[in-house]
Amino acid sequence: MRKKVLNSLKLIIFLITFFSFFKLYFTRNLNITEELDLIIGESSNLPATWVGSIDVDKNVPILILAGHADSQGLAGAGTPGEAVDKFGLNPMHPDISDELFWNLKLQESIVKLGKKKGLNIRSYDPGIRNIDDANDPRTNWSVGKRFAKRGGYALEIHFDAYGKYGVGSGLIPPFSERPNTIDESIARTFGRFPILFRGGLGAPRRQIRILEIGKLEGLLEKNLRNLKTRQKTIKLLANKIVQAFLNGII
Repeated sequence: MRKKVLNSLKLIIFLITFFSFFKLYFTRNLNITEELDLIIGESSNLPATWVGSIDVDKNVPILILAGHADSQGLAGAGTPGEAVDKFGLNPMHPDISDELFWNLKLQESIVKLGKKKGLNIRSYDPGIRNIDDANDPRTNWSVGKRFAKRGGYALEIHFDAYGKYGVGSGLIPPFSERPNTIDESIARTFGRFPILFRGGLGAPRRQIRILEIGKLEGLLEKNLRNLKTRQKTIKLLANKIVQAFLNGII
């Protein structure tokens, strides 16, 4: 009887020790509120001299788009990420790229948090994952262009390609509109790309900003994929973006 009790105690101690180690292992990166740079990795080091100085009204309408939401199965599906493409892990969803999976999660979190903070913010999702014509009125680009033309601030969320294929985090400002104070605030948090990045991308040519959160690799991707850190990582990123909006409006 005494031996059984001792064995039970040993098992309990083992389980407590194992649980403590397990918790420490999976939560040691959870205290990340002040470590955004560590999570998202390097920012763009491309030469960018623009400064956002145009004031923005505090009630400016904001539209958050999830990059590649309308181009799955096409050339512009977004990065599969390092975990899938390099290490052979299963994609987060079989029908969409991992980038879009995280773009959608972050889009939802930004809008939810932004509304709580009093921003005039909304999202758009075409729902159709393959729209061949970039000028179809249902695409991100078409909706974002119309929104920007009416005086709104349209921002498309992206995660950059991993390794040598990506550049890092940063904001790509609109092509033919002077950057404003929101642009400047986001750039100070995430970094900045040149306006004519790759000759001028489709979204910025339509006055839609692009925010590259960071390369989909390393600690950022691990924290997104890990169920123990996922929500806190998404919330951290959303909070940094929403705070940049708040800092950038008058």
